[in-house]
Amino acid sequence: MKLFIIMAAVIVSSTITAGAQISNSVTETVKIYGNCGMCESSIEKAGGKKSTAKVDWNEENKLAVITYDSKKTNLHAVLKNIALAGYDSREFLAPDEAYAKLPGCCKYDREKKKNAAAPAKETEMMNPAAHNAISMSDNMQQTKPFQGILDNYFTVKDALVKTDVVSAAEKAAGLVSALNAVKMETLKPADHNIWMNEMKGLKTAAQEIAGSKAIEKQRAYFATLSTHVYALIKASAPAEKVYYQNCPMYNDGKGANWLSKESGIKNPYYGSMMLTCGKTVEEIQ
Repeated sequence: MKLFIIMAAVIVSSTITAGAQISNSVTETVKIYGNCGMCESSIEKAGGKKSTAKVDWNEENKLAVITYDSKKTNLHAVLKNIALAGYDSREFLAPDEAYAKLPGCCKYDREKKKNAAAPAKETEMMNPAAHNAISMSDNMQQTKPFQGILDNYFTVKDALVKTDVVSAAEKAAGLVSALNAVKMETLKPADHNIWMNEMKGLKTAAQEIAGSKAIEKQRAYFATLSTHVYALIKASAPAEKVYYQNCPMYNDGKGANWLSKESGIKNPYYGSMMLTCGKTVEEIQ
């Protein structure tokens, strides 16, 4: 009996430890390049550290949801560790030797090296060897300053397609982080002007989705959010082709638009009820 009690205590203790949440948590969504399930395991292992950071990478859309303890580490540190394992992100390019060691199935198509900026500063919290990972953040802010916003927007859209209230709120929180990360001092005049026009509406809509537990309210604010994101990327072209799509049935027949990476219709306003209701009204590139 005594042995049984001890074993039960060990199991309970292990369960509590495994399910422990990260303290002082901040969650952000970042695109990380990879191909397969093996990539997923490597990326999550490289970026995740017990009680400090957790990475959840999606093989389909290449987006990683990164949760970290803001008092012990930061997003740059996590992404650099992932880069050192051989995986590029919009922040850091992996060292050539790290990429070369990846299994054949994991060797994704890389962005051109010439787009990389200077090596990152050593003042960031990370493994000292990470100076070989090349920072791309400043360059990305100048060439495609709103791409991070668009990438996070797509994750919110995907959650609404699935009618997943919890996930939509989490992804919207990641979008809020991406909005807050925009460096106005690096924006070109035209980008700065459109940002100042749309910033308040973007943040309000994203925060409302993040704070809501009702799918209909989330979808209503998503319609507003989509209007502002559309204005943003029309002024500053996205990295890849984006499809502007319309649902004529939403809002009592008044209709509503959204943006998608795919040409096929997956309706975020009705989900599985009317998944293919709508049409593409514009292609943006």
